[in-house]
Amino acid sequence: MNSQAATGIRPLAGILSEQIPGAPREAGLLDRNRLLTTLISNLVGMIYRCRLDENWTMEFVSDGCFELTGYAPEELLLNARGNYEQITHPDDRARVRRAILDALARNSQYDVEYRLLHCDGCLRWVWERGVGVMNRAGEPEAIEGFIQDITQRHAADDALRETERRYRSIFEHATEGIFQTTPDGRYINANPALASIYGYATPAELIADLSDIQHQLYVDPERRREFVRLMRQYGYARNFESHVFRRDGSIFWISENARAVRDENGEVQFYEGTVVEITERKRYQEELEYQASHDSLTGLPNRALLVDRLKQTIHAARRDGRVVAVAFVDLDHFKLINDSLGHHVGDRLLLDMAERLRACVRSQDTVARQGGDEFVLILADQPDEAGVTMLIRRVLEAVAQPWAAEHGEYSISCSIGVSLFPRDGKGAEALLKCADLAMFKAKDIGRNTFQFFTPELNGAMIDRLEVANGLRRGLERNEFLLHYQPRVDLASGRIVGAEALIRWQRPDQALTPPGQFIPVAEETGLIVPIGAWALREACAQNIAWQAMGLPPIVVSVNLSPIQFRRAGLVAEVANTLRETGLEARWLELELTESFIMQDAERINQAMAGLKALGVEIAVDDFGTGYSSLSYLKRFPVDRLKIDKSFVQDVNHDPDDAAIARAIISLGHSLNLRVVAEGVETEAQLEFMRAHGCDEIQGYFFSRPVLATEFEAMLLRQRDDYPFGG
Repeated sequence: MNSQAATGIRPLAGILSEQIPGAPREAGLLDRNRLLTTLISNLVGMIYRCRLDENWTMEFVSDGCFELTGYAPEELLLNARGNYEQITHPDDRARVRRAILDALARNSQYDVEYRLLHCDGCLRWVWERGVGVMNRAGEPEAIEGFIQDITQRHAADDALRETERRYRSIFEHATEGIFQTTPDGRYINANPALASIYGYATPAELIADLSDIQHQLYVDPERRREFVRLMRQYGYARNFESHVFRRDGSIFWISENARAVRDENGEVQFYEGTVVEITERKRYQEELEYQASHDSLTGLPNRALLVDRLKQTIHAARRDGRVVAVAFVDLDHFKLINDSLGHHVGDRLLLDMAERLRACVRSQDTVARQGGDEFVLILADQPDEAGVTMLIRRVLEAVAQPWAAEHGEYSISCSIGVSLFPRDGKGAEALLKCADLAMFKAKDIGRNTFQFFTPELNGAMIDRLEVANGLRRGLERNEFLLHYQPRVDLASGRIVGAEALIRWQRPDQALTPPGQFIPVAEETGLIVPIGAWALREACAQNIAWQAMGLPPIVVSVNLSPIQFRRAGLVAEVANTLRETGLEARWLELELTESFIMQDAERINQAMAGLKALGVEIAVDDFGTGYSSLSYLKRFPVDRLKIDKSFVQDVNHDPDDAAIARAIISLGHSLNLRVVAEGVETEAQLEFMRAHGCDEIQGYFFSRPVLATEFEAMLLRQRDDYPFGG
């Protein structure tokens, strides 16, 4: 059998010479030629016959030559314009010639891919297949074959290989663990990151060792069952967090994202997904949750957790028909110790008192810090009032034990108010309020004692109700007025601003300071209309001063948390500015630091809305709250006001001095102006001047005064009589 028969490719000359059966020889050859010519012309690619000489001389080239090479058939025929090998890429020529000659030597078909230089200068990939044509002596004298453009296929193959390479690179080098597991809990694929997360040197070790994921990997096997349930029900699991074992037995947290991979029949083949270790994140989250629910000094539950615990205790007591006692504990004369011995001593005292209170109660009871020197006890499952009395007396005795400090021993006492569920109230807030009232009664009768809540104590509530009613009437009768306290620039000695402070002038009564009615206003919601009045009055007064030709100053207005939480605050401020005609830059709104940190993200959004109006924003009482620098640097704040508690002893207390210096430095590093509040002495003034404080406010310059008196100050200043100039 010759090579052509073996390969199935027949020489062109033989095909052209064959006659169609049953037809005259001339007609048969004509039809056969027409048929072959049509087929060859329409073939996508080039058919050729080439001599086996040094120049690969082409004896036949089909019309597909032009599409393939850019050359017309007659340009390649008999090498009229050069031989075919010349348009083969130089780096491929030797390989192609060797492949053809080796195939001829084996008397077999050749099959080769190589690059071709198209007439237009671009590079194309082609696939060539052919056979040798033998002479009568059985020696090859020519080759015949077919060449086809495979550039697109080659590009697709390259793209596929590149995709596979990239996927493999991502799989091998990803920092997240990547896995595939069977539904019954065996690993079938894993990347090096997953092996490392679980404590294995290689993925192969992990796959070989973990044959039962549910029991070998998960600390709680029910988590694997829950994972499988999600995959079956939804086909995926998102941020699925679990406690798992590492190879060495240690326990850590992971988060998984996975999906179920199904075949064309919808049957689950395997699960695949990613794993990240989240141990540090969980610790940080738990720490944040702890900080949000516990007092930073004593570690006791704070008010938020206290209320939650009290609600749970009330629910259980209601179900079981038991008594719950709430005891409000306030240390007597704590402020005296704190102010005379220093805050660090006061903090130590609070820590020791917290431990004494813990020692007095059972594990099912709660000791919480309400704030300052106030603690609250939740005494669950009490038999009766007599049992509560015994426990409260034990608390009084424990607190009264001598307390040792570096300066000597001190006698401490406390006043305790007690309310009982269900007698004194059905809800947490009611019981806390009643215990608070009873505690004040204990202080009134001499301290170092306790009082149970009685209906008579509701008189205090009635007083608060009278204040609330008086506030409503005061709004209607225009009984409120504003006093203004100057804010002075230390560099120039000039008044650059004023804080507007509300007062209540009831008929035939002394002027009522805000501390005596603002809490009631906030509790009743009356702070909203009162605050709106104060804002409008301050803006109107400021524009009136400007209309008199006085130098413009910034007037600050304090905002209550209740005002700030209202959705319409920004619109209200904008309307007030528009209606009074005051430019926004001459209005400053003050918020306390502690309030800002209660809901930093939402408050920051509201601040942004106010800043968009052009209003300035100050943080009041700075240093007394729990400010986070990461939040503070994002807040659109213009000023920090050092709380007066740090200013009072700044010349005598190293701690207060250090805090004041730190606040000034912090403010300047954030490009904020810093104001010292409560400056009453020249020594305090000089301290602030020496440490670069920008502005001061306090009695040393002026008490809060009526608008007319403040106006007189501005007039004197206009006439060049600056303070300290």
